[in-house]
Amino acid sequence: MNEAPAWTTFDRLPFALGGPPLQGLLRVEARDFQVDEILGFEAGGEGEHCMLQIRKTQLHTEDEARRIARYAGIKPRDLGYCGLKDRNAVTTQWVSVGLAGKPEPDWSALDDENLQVLSATRHRRKLKRGIAQGNRFRIRITGSSGDREQAEERLTRMSIQGVPNYFGDQRFGRNYGNLDGAERLFRGELKKLRPHIRGLYLSAARSQIFNEVLASRVSDGSWDQALVGDLMQLQGSRAWFAAEIGDDDIHRRIREMDIHPTGPLWGRGGLPSTGQAAKIEADVAGRFTEWCAGLEKFGLKQERRALRLPVAELEWSWEVDALVTSFQLPTGTFATSVLRELVAEARS
Repeated sequence: MNEAPAWTTFDRLPFALGGPPLQGLLRVEARDFQVDEILGFEAGGEGEHCMLQIRKTQLHTEDEARRIARYAGIKPRDLGYCGLKDRNAVTTQWVSVGLAGKPEPDWSALDDENLQVLSATRHRRKLKRGIAQGNRFRIRITGSSGDREQAEERLTRMSIQGVPNYFGDQRFGRNYGNLDGAERLFRGELKKLRPHIRGLYLSAARSQIFNEVLASRVSDGSWDQALVGDLMQLQGSRAWFAAEIGDDDIHRRIREMDIHPTGPLWGRGGLPSTGQAAKIEADVAGRFTEWCAGLEKFGLKQERRALRLPVAELEWSWEVDALVTSFQLPTGTFATSVLRELVAEARS
C-alpha cells in the first residue's frame, strides 16, 4: 500500500505578506461574524420559484433548507441556494423554493430566533451553487493585541495586493476528516457513499492539491507574478489564457488586479500550463499521485483557479480591544484566507 502523502495544514501554509501583526479571537459571539450574500442580479418577479432572502444564525444551510422545504410541502431537491453559509455567524442568503402550482405559503410563519424571511419574490429559475456574485463580510476580532500601525499597513497592502487564494480549512472538515475520507475512498475502502459525502471528499482532495501548489508559489514569491507557462484568469471571470512573459501589458494588468496567475484544480487531461509553472504543478502532483489518479477516476476534469484573491471595499475601525473589518470577496473564496494574513489564532 502506498504511504499516504503528507499535506500542509491550513495554519502552516506560508504567509505572503509576513506573519500576522495582531492576535485576537474570532466568533466569540455569532454576531462577530456577519456575512451578506451578494446575488448580483434581481429576481424577475414572476415564475414558479419563490426567491427568499433569509437571515439565519446558529443554523446550518442544510438544516435551513430542510426546514423551508418541509414547511412549503416540497422535496428538498426542489429548493436551491447559491452556497453554504457558516453556522456560527449571522448570515443573509438567497434560497429559491420551487412551488410549481402550489399556493405560496405565509413565509412569516417561519420566523423565529434563528431564521427570518426578509423578502420573497417570484423567479423563473432555481438557484444553483456558485451563481452568486460574492459575499460581504463584517468581522469583529475581539481581544485584539499587537502593533496597530503595522496592522493598518497590512490592511492597506491587502487592499492593493490581495492575498493568496487558499481554500479555507472548513473545506477539509473537522480535524481534516474530509481528507482522511478521500484517502480511504481512493484506496477503495469506501464502497457505498452518499453522493454528497463523496463530493465533499473529492473536493477536499482537489482543494488541498491546489493549496500545496499555491504554497509553493507563495514560498518562491511568484503567487502574484507571471511565470513562464502561466495561465492567467480574468478578474470576475472563469476565462483564462496563456501569458506572454515578455509582454509588459501582462505585468501591468497583474499589478492592476485585472488578471491573476492560476493553479490547477486536478482532474482528467494534461496540465494546460507549460514551462516553469507546469513544473511546479507537476512536482506537487508527484507527491499526491494516488489522489490525482483518484480524482481522474471519478471523472473530474482539469480546471483552473486564481492564485490571488482580491480584497474589495476593505474598511476597518478600532474599538477599545477589538478590530472591526469589512470587505467583499468573490463567491467560492474564503474570509479565513484574508484573516490569516492579519490575525494569529483568530478563532475562539
